[in-house]
Amino acid sequence: MPLDPTAPTDATAHSPAAPTHWLRNPALPPWCLAVPVLALGLLAAAWGRPLGLGLGAVLTAALFAAVMAAIHHAEVVAHRVGEPFGTLVLAVAVTIIEVALIVSLMLAGGESANSLARDTVFAAVMIASNGIVGLCLVLGGLRHGVLAYRVEGTSPALAALGAMAGLSLVLPSFTQTTPGPTYSGSQLAFAGVASLALYGVFVFVQTVRHRDYFLPVGGQGGDLTDARADAHPDEHHHAEPPSNAVAWTSLGLLMLSLVGVVGLAKALAPALEAGVDAAGLPHAVAGVVIALIVLLPETGAAIRAAKGNRMQSSLNLALGSGLASIGLTIPVVAGLSPWFPFAIVLGLPPMQIVLLALTLITATLTLGSGRATVMQGAVHLVLFAAFLFLTVVP
Repeated sequence: MPLDPTAPTDATAHSPAAPTHWLRNPALPPWCLAVPVLALGLLAAAWGRPLGLGLGAVLTAALFAAVMAAIHHAEVVAHRVGEPFGTLVLAVAVTIIEVALIVSLMLAGGESANSLARDTVFAAVMIASNGIVGLCLVLGGLRHGVLAYRVEGTSPALAALGAMAGLSLVLPSFTQTTPGPTYSGSQLAFAGVASLALYGVFVFVQTVRHRDYFLPVGGQGGDLTDARADAHPDEHHHAEPPSNAVAWTSLGLLMLSLVGVVGLAKALAPALEAGVDAAGLPHAVAGVVIALIVLLPETGAAIRAAKGNRMQSSLNLALGSGLASIGLTIPVVAGLSPWFPFAIVLGLPPMQIVLLALTLITATLTLGSGRATVMQGAVHLVLFAAFLFLTVVP
């Protein structure tokens, strides 16, 4: 059956001009079929072996190739199922992989990795809210002038993001039941349940109750009067939806690509940690690198949507990935906390709390009008640069 009940069936999806066999469909070029398999093959061949310079370079190249393949397959699936379900496909899939990577590295790293979940989730929020949003606003604004999106979709996302980040990353630094920036068992359970509940409600609102709030404004150019809004049509957005066979194949290859991404990242993690220690950098840098890797597919998809004048899709991806990072990671970490031989550090230091507050206040102001230009994007990119700089030089 079709991935979306309202989508065209196989019979109608194949127009006379469309390929009659999914292997010849331009939605699945040969490289994106081969990369996931090759990445998994390299991962299996290198697993457990010491990483020299040559092998490390090969695995790094395979990692980024797997990320690019994941971007492509996610866009194919998203085009088939339509908005806003398409933007959820990549957000949820990548976050599940992120959770698996965090938990495995925390178990392997011991007490020295007790703040990895906090560092990675905070980095994911900052990358999504400042890096991805800022980049999309700048690139989209340079190409189309004024960008349109729905405030009804961005406002609840920002409200949920602020509440979830406050409960999970800020309050642990101020509670009194346990010493330090940690939660007690019951407090951690409450934060996990609250985060999961808020994320579940957000997904319900986005996909069922108020789905129209998260659809691109007016299709191609929204209601913009700027003539440049129609100057760069998005061919991918208006192309014939892929067939069921192509969509299901891309979904399977997306999963393989994401498994390859997390496996290769885990294989490269010891070299990463050794490099961070050798350079004398703070341990939070490792969390930033992990978040950057796992958010690369969403970043690529969001940028493509912004260039196609579908800023709402970009914001769905950016803010949705931040929400998914907290809403799925914190509950899993809370559920597994009894098996960790150390207390999980969740509370942010004062400097990071200030950065989070600045981000939420700025996002409320820049995304509160339904229209944006490169100016709003520049503000977010400056905050993102400050986050990266202060992570390295706290």
